[in-house]
Amino acid sequence: MNEITTRILKALLLLFAVVLVFSIVYHLLFQGYRTENAIYYEVSDASVFQGVYIRNESVERFSGRGAVRYCVSDGAKLGVGSVIAEIYEDEKQIDLRQKIAEKQAELQRLTKIENPGTSENAQPNHLASLIAEQYRSLVQQRERGNYSALGESKQEMTVLMSTYEKITNPDLDLSGQIADLKDEIAILKSQQTEPLHTVRASRSAYFVSFIDGYEDALTVDGISRLTPEQLAAVSDEGSGTQDGDVGAIGKLIDGYAWYIAGVFDNTKLRLSEGDTASVRLESLGRKLTVTVESLVSAGDITKTQAVFRCEQLTHEVVQHRTERVEILRKTVAGIKVPRSAIRFKELEETIKNEDGTTYTQKTNYMGVYVRIGETAEFRKLDIVYEDESFYLSSLNAGKGYVALYDDIIVRGVAADGS
Repeated sequence: MNEITTRILKALLLLFAVVLVFSIVYHLLFQGYRTENAIYYEVSDASVFQGVYIRNESVERFSGRGAVRYCVSDGAKLGVGSVIAEIYEDEKQIDLRQKIAEKQAELQRLTKIENPGTSENAQPNHLASLIAEQYRSLVQQRERGNYSALGESKQEMTVLMSTYEKITNPDLDLSGQIADLKDEIAILKSQQTEPLHTVRASRSAYFVSFIDGYEDALTVDGISRLTPEQLAAVSDEGSGTQDGDVGAIGKLIDGYAWYIAGVFDNTKLRLSEGDTASVRLESLGRKLTVTVESLVSAGDITKTQAVFRCEQLTHEVVQHRTERVEILRKTVAGIKVPRSAIRFKELEETIKNEDGTTYTQKTNYMGVYVRIGETAEFRKLDIVYEDESFYLSSLNAGKGYVALYDDIIVRGVAADGS
């Protein structure tokens, strides 16, 4: 390569570098697009209010003498004659039975691990994956506040980890511990005495181990007579009268159905009697389905007194009389588009008739410009929801429409795309 050729190549490279720098500066100064990513978004029409829970309840009583050992958990479904509780002379017998239950649970765990079939069929890699999966389940249940399931998952995790230790350490022998536990359980059982009295369910119902004093005041038959002032006066701590009922052992709740009463803003939801909706309760990690039983607005829709019927009774719900409730009418999903990005463009389209002939027409579309490389291209919107600051466009509108993860231009492009 001679000297002239080298100089020419150097000049061309220098010219290319100058053009590149000029192009970058030009785009930064004169085509400085500011963009936002087109993301998936969900929105719900919702209203929050203080809900009061109303159920047909009756207080169950005993003599008031002795220590109570409950045989069922709150929210449990009972049949006629089901044992609710056992009454003992003092707390010692209750503590004794608790120790027996703990020893039996430990014995069951060790027996399962020591079972030859468990070790023969379990593989370390498989157990490791199960332990990791169970750990994720524990975290999710803790975040959702699902404490009853959390206890079960904890037990399962213990079994998995102990089984892993067993199969990776062949010298580990649990037979001695199993024999000792059996002896301990036998000794504890020999100290048991019969209860003074057994409380049984008089009818089929759900059971709750405490009362709050509202059992007679808040009934299904009396819902229509409740006023906003009466609802506002209800406390989750109870009415104060329950403290004097020393013979109360709990209460029975009739049927599956229970009701939420409260005053809410119906401006956006526009609920009508007979409609179905979803509610989120402060104490529950999942949504429940409810039916609108009655609505009374007295001319002010922002203060609508409502009664909602629900047929999903849970342990968490029976722990409360009143709490924060969020009611949701409908959840809409789509691609979030800021209002600042909205533009309009007239597009010429070819339309096909039923007989196969075609014609062209111009239609003015609402849409946005998206950045493709260094150019701006128009994309139409299929609006499924509108808010003061953004729109939602359909997720699967098709070719020519905005799509997920497009770079939507919110500044730097005029109405005509320039």
